[in-house]
Amino acid sequence: MSIAQFHHSRFYSIFVLLVLVMIFSGCQGPSPMPNTTQDKSAVPEKALAASPSAPSSAAAPALPVLPHNEAVQTAVNALFTKANLGDAGQGTSARRTVVIDPLIDGVTRSQTEATRAMGARIVDLVRANHPGFEVKPLSASEIARSPLLIVGTFTPINLQGKTEGAREAFRFCLALVDLKSGRVVSKTVARSRIEEVNHAPLPYFRDAPAWTRDAATENYVKTCQASKSGDAANPAYIETLVAVALVEEGVRNYNTGRFKEARALFEQARQTAAGKQLRVLNGLYLSNWKLGQRNEMANAFGQLVDYALDQGLLAVSFLFRPGSSVLPPDGKLGPYSTWLKVIAQRANQRNACLEVAGHTSGGGPELVNQRLSSLRAEHVRQLLVGELPELARRVIATGYGSREMLVGLGRDDAADLLDRRVEFKLLNCKA
Repeated sequence: MSIAQFHHSRFYSIFVLLVLVMIFSGCQGPSPMPNTTQDKSAVPEKALAASPSAPSSAAAPALPVLPHNEAVQTAVNALFTKANLGDAGQGTSARRTVVIDPLIDGVTRSQTEATRAMGARIVDLVRANHPGFEVKPLSASEIARSPLLIVGTFTPINLQGKTEGAREAFRFCLALVDLKSGRVVSKTVARSRIEEVNHAPLPYFRDAPAWTRDAATENYVKTCQASKSGDAANPAYIETLVAVALVEEGVRNYNTGRFKEARALFEQARQTAAGKQLRVLNGLYLSNWKLGQRNEMANAFGQLVDYALDQGLLAVSFLFRPGSSVLPPDGKLGPYSTWLKVIAQRANQRNACLEVAGHTSGGGPELVNQRLSSLRAEHVRQLLVGELPELARRVIATGYGSREMLVGLGRDDAADLLDRRVEFKLLNCKA
């Protein structure tokens, strides 16, 4: 069935439903594009659920929800106290080197103010309580010496341990990997109170224009969430560690305003075997944008779009004003006309059919969120078709309201940025 036939067959019933929604919510204005499709792909966090945020056993007792600082201290001390280093940890006064691949949100894969603070807290606790270990910055040269490596995820969850509905706590996982043996030598999990944590993304992740499923960060999450002490570490993650070190150094440089150095590191990472990944492509876009290199920025965004569409899903951070369904003029972090032109061109080159899917965060009534997300999706669709009119029969718009939140904190601030994304989903259709 073509997209046009799909529209026609359900238009009347959906139109009537939306009119009723408008009457109920008291909203006025132009009707949004009818919700003419069912969701053809899993919720992104569920599509990445090979490394679930919830405990693996439904029968496992719930972890206590502790004050945040107490939870971090308890988990870190347990991680090092329980570390099973075998002969390598016995009979020697030499300290083992530890590096940290920075903790990330277990769903969005972003580093946040909270994960950065937790990384600093790990360093302080190791220095104070675990003299047999020495934490050094993550770098390619340190990775070459096969140190111990910490990975960790930090994720808003409900009290059933799921990343859906109202988030009521944070769950974090810490794993200690011995790169000499290639094994996970310790693992801990904990829960902390949600109100005590600043989960806003760090500058690189806040500014990144695009998001999609990404094998590099998926393997990171699996290394922590899908492992237990004594397991072999995820080999796909271990193989990428040289690129990981370069990417992290690039992110650190971007976050501190050293954009030239950041670009050089992202370029270097791109040349590695694991260089084709979301963080590298976002980094090249961002550093070129900050350096005023418009042609290079547009080329980098094109590579981002191609990469994301290869995964079947491109999520873009269009910064709508609160309550608005119309994009503002091109801003300092988002040249929207360039983005839309590139997306239209790349979709047309693929002869692709797209669903433009609007999303909102959890603040406010769901009926209002539903309508707002529909209007935003339709506005983006119209801009896309304005770039290439031949897309009109191959692009539909749908509003999902707050049903598919990735973060779910409902704060309507920087922490919820990805909850207000607009997605471009590839559809199976006859063009």
